[in-house]
Amino acid sequence: MTGNTGRLSMNRVMTRAAMICCVFVFVMGNSAAERAADSNESAIDDARVQHRTYTFSDGEEIPYALFVPAGYDSSKAYPLIVSLHGLRRQYDWLMGYEGILEFAERDQMLLVTPLGYVRDGWFGSREKNENAEKSEQDVMNVLGLVRKEFNIDEKRIYLWGHSMGGAGTYHLAAKYPDIWAGLGVAAPAPSVPPDQLEKFKHIPIIALQGDQDRLVKPMREWVAKMKELGMQHVYIEIPGGDHSLFVSKNRETLDKLFRFFSIVEKQDASD
Repeated sequence: MTGNTGRLSMNRVMTRAAMICCVFVFVMGNSAAERAADSNESAIDDARVQHRTYTFSDGEEIPYALFVPAGYDSSKAYPLIVSLHGLRRQYDWLMGYEGILEFAERDQMLLVTPLGYVRDGWFGSREKNENAEKSEQDVMNVLGLVRKEFNIDEKRIYLWGHSMGGAGTYHLAAKYPDIWAGLGVAAPAPSVPPDQLEKFKHIPIIALQGDQDRLVKPMREWVAKMKELGMQHVYIEIPGGDHSLFVSKNRETLDKLFRFFSIVEKQDASD
């Protein structure tokens, strides 16, 4: 009897363990399916925007969007703008901002919008986990792909982002300060103090903010730090501006970003 009871108890344990494993596999499977179905979703249907993918180191196919000016001439070096989207937005979301493609064409600039591996990876700027690391790496991978394929002016590589993308801009500027010629942030949502600016105080930056957005207070604190550090910066606060539409649906605001990038070039950190 004792031996049978022991075997019965062991069978129950094994059955429960198998059930737990099945639940775990089911959850993990759903997570992977969600990344594939959700993260790779696009938002823009415009013939001027190229929708591309590449294979990440873990085997995942990661999308990114690219705009190349008409009449691109590989014998000439072109400026490049790396653009980082807001929380939960699609990888090509910024390509739909009012006037962005027209401005890029006018100023003869390439424009690329990485996903950041997932739609809420914060481009590595927040908690340090696997997705955060992959989010940052995706941006740098896409930058590398574009630099390899096209003739990019190494003195004119720009980085900007909206909301979560603004936090990512601060983070990637601090980690790779020797790459960027100029920076732009629109209603950024950083999780670190303005002291981060110390790491890239030599890079010119334009900051765009709506005064009705709850992030206006931290933005003013960051701008005050820019002044303290003697950074070359432009701060534009839009009266009545919200968190999103003040830039996504406002050609005048977005044009200021492009005008800024058109006049700044890469500087040495010692300057």
